[in-house]
Amino acid sequence: MRKISGFTLAEVLITLGIIGVVAAMTMPTLMNSTQGAQYKAAYKKALSALSQAVTLNVALDDWSFADADNSTYKLESMLKERMNVVRTETGTFVDSKDNEYKVVVSATGKFPESTQVTPGTPISIGTNNVTLFFNDGIMFTFDPTVALNCTREEGVTSTSCYGFIDVNGIKAPNRLIQCDNSDADKDNCDINNATDVYPVVFYDQTVLPNSVAARAVLYSK
Repeated sequence: MRKISGFTLAEVLITLGIIGVVAAMTMPTLMNSTQGAQYKAAYKKALSALSQAVTLNVALDDWSFADADNSTYKLESMLKERMNVVRTETGTFVDSKDNEYKVVVSATGKFPESTQVTPGTPISIGTNNVTLFFNDGIMFTFDPTVALNCTREEGVTSTSCYGFIDVNGIKAPNRLIQCDNSDADKDNCDINNATDVYPVVFYDQTVLPNSVAARAVLYSK
């Protein structure tokens, strides 16, 4: 008689069980890492697209953020002309489930960097804000009533203007990017799981990150 070697049913089931447990433990981390990488890439793309839009506008119409007056030179009109805007919202707005769009910030979060928000309290879009949705799902919001003559040119009154980018629109998590470490500064910011909301500052022909965490994402490899 010939003897045939093999695994018993019990051994196969135990092995499959171990594989299932390991997969259940590692899949959430892997998915968060992949999603975080997508958020970072989309953010960098959005910054580049906004910068290219104002540069193109200067070349074609000879005005930039520094000339914005919300009358003759409207930022909303400029971005609609130079980018693929598929939807516009003014003031607060809701999602498909009738939830008001809000951004969640941590107890130490600032939004924008120059303004401290109430610790742990979600904040909603300002009533004067204009929010533009682009064809790739990214949205950009700002307040045109205060985003006026945004410039840092020497010899004139310096005015920086603020807004934020949400790289996946109104979809969750709607959470402001934050450093994971409590001792974070411009040279030390750990971001293990990137989120989808990034504050920006803009002036002249420039669009830049407006927080330590947002800068860390932009300049990370």
